[in-house]
Amino acid sequence: MLSERMTTDGCDSMENLQTTFAEMLVSNTLPRHCEDNVTKNSSCGFVSIGFPITMMITGMVGNSFALILVCISYRKKENKRKRSFLLCIGSLALTDLFGQLLTSPIVISVYRAQLKWESIDSSGRLCSFFGVCMITFGLCALFLASAMAIERALAITCPHWYSSHMKTSVTKQTLAVIWLLVLLFALLPIAGVGEYTPQWPGTWCFISTGDRGNMFFAITFAVLGIFSLLVTLSCNVLTIRGLIIRCKTKSGTSQSSRQWERLTTETVIQLLGIMCVLLICWSPLLVLMVRMISSQVSSHQCNSTAKENHSSTRDAHLDCNFFLTTIRLASLNQILDPWVYLLFREILLRKFCIMANAVSNAVSNCSIEDQRETQTALDALNNKNQESNSLHKPQGS
Repeated sequence: MLSERMTTDGCDSMENLQTTFAEMLVSNTLPRHCEDNVTKNSSCGFVSIGFPITMMITGMVGNSFALILVCISYRKKENKRKRSFLLCIGSLALTDLFGQLLTSPIVISVYRAQLKWESIDSSGRLCSFFGVCMITFGLCALFLASAMAIERALAITCPHWYSSHMKTSVTKQTLAVIWLLVLLFALLPIAGVGEYTPQWPGTWCFISTGDRGNMFFAITFAVLGIFSLLVTLSCNVLTIRGLIIRCKTKSGTSQSSRQWERLTTETVIQLLGIMCVLLICWSPLLVLMVRMISSQVSSHQCNSTAKENHSSTRDAHLDCNFFLTTIRLASLNQILDPWVYLLFREILLRKFCIMANAVSNAVSNCSIEDQRETQTALDALNNKNQESNSLHKPQGS
């Protein structure tokens, strides 16, 4: 009897440990005691609210700095050929800046309201506004990246057509069309197509993926995002290929060929950085959305099942926590955009090229010195051979 009781107690303790571990997994984004006392307990509330505050500040600084550089470069007369590209970069920085300014204060307010969205949005209109901002600024950033990738690919692969057809007015019209179409698409839930709902842990609103009535809108968003990523990656690969081909045809020792090689190196590094950032920031969100749509699971369902500890809901909670991580990665793209498109090119890429040139020059100098030392040794050996031959010659000859 004692052994049976010990066994029973041991099983109960193991079940309690498993239950506690499951609760920790469910609430790894926000501990349970933080939900009740976000603003009072600095150990949880301050850490949680620090994330959106940090993102807002860094996004504002980076995009504002990028806008200043774009305005300065756009006014220079020698940059007339680059004005289309500068307009695209300026529009992207402006989009990311407004995205941070319009969404981050709402998230911070919800954190201050102890993660209760209803306390600041009893009518639900703020949730719709937040969802429209998320879709608009998210898709605009992706489409603007695709527009810049297409512009660069045309400039490299079809330079004559680009110089004759790609005018500043065409760029402005394209940017206006992108903004208008994306905004109309984001307003569809307000017209009854789709729905914006508060998502786990109740600090943001996004597309509801768990209902069949919202499936069309959610699938369309995921398809548009994946299509934009594929277009951007394909055009950047074409640009890299065209740059390498033109660099090989212009290889030489002249100053113009060296400048072209340096420009090619800078552009290739920048394009590789853009592709890596886009894939890391957007691929997890889009892939997870496709998975959640196929399984008819929505992140807002975690709010109603947060207190349950059944094993059947554990995977759904983990998906909800991962969904929060993916949306944060997508928001991180708004902070990284000005750096990978403009600021890193002006600061780091030139330093990298200078270091690469210094290394190559050092290697070439070392090889030249080795050749000189080898030649000197051969000359000395030849001189010794000539002297020894002259000494062994007969005197009368």
